[in-house]
Amino acid sequence: MTRKVQRLFHFCVAHHGGSSMQAWRDLGKVLIVAAVFAACFDLLAKVIGFDSPWLGLLLMFYFMALAGMAEPWFAVRMPLALRPVNPRNGAYRWFGVRTFGALLRNTPLRYLNGSVYLADDRRSIAKLSRRVESSEAIHFWAALGFTPYIAYTLSRALYLEAVLFLMVQLVVNIYPILHLRIVRARLDRIGRNGIPLA
Repeated sequence: MTRKVQRLFHFCVAHHGGSSMQAWRDLGKVLIVAAVFAACFDLLAKVIGFDSPWLGLLLMFYFMALAGMAEPWFAVRMPLALRPVNPRNGAYRWFGVRTFGALLRNTPLRYLNGSVYLADDRRSIAKLSRRVESSEAIHFWAALGFTPYIAYTLSRALYLEAVLFLMVQLVVNIYPILHLRIVRARLDRIGRNGIPLA
């Protein structure tokens, strides 16, 4: 067991990019936050019941937070078949995805995930591209995991909750996925036009 923990830690340090002390601190933060989330989840479930669909919403946000915190070591990936992107499709404009992107960029909402914005240094494009792909994947897996809870609310005839959950799914996951796909396509074009992505 100790060997497995050591191997895991060495893997984390290698993928973290910082010192081993910094990697320990960051790993400790993730574990502490996970423990706090688990305790909060248990307390809330005892109050509202383990069959409450609201716990699904909470789990979705917990997953997104922990996946985002673990990004220095572990990047969540999209399924291979969904990685290629072609945002020139008119549906993106018709559904207002570009307007949604402008709303994210030009309001305080941009601080919800500052890691997907480009610093002044062009050399950070490769890092940004990886973060954008990881953020897209986090939203994808969160949406996939949350969908059964929407179906669960419908099966229990909780129509108001189902509509609310669908709206949350659209705003928190679907639109961000589509927006990040546009961003990823732009970054790919920058790379193809001769600006090095490393």
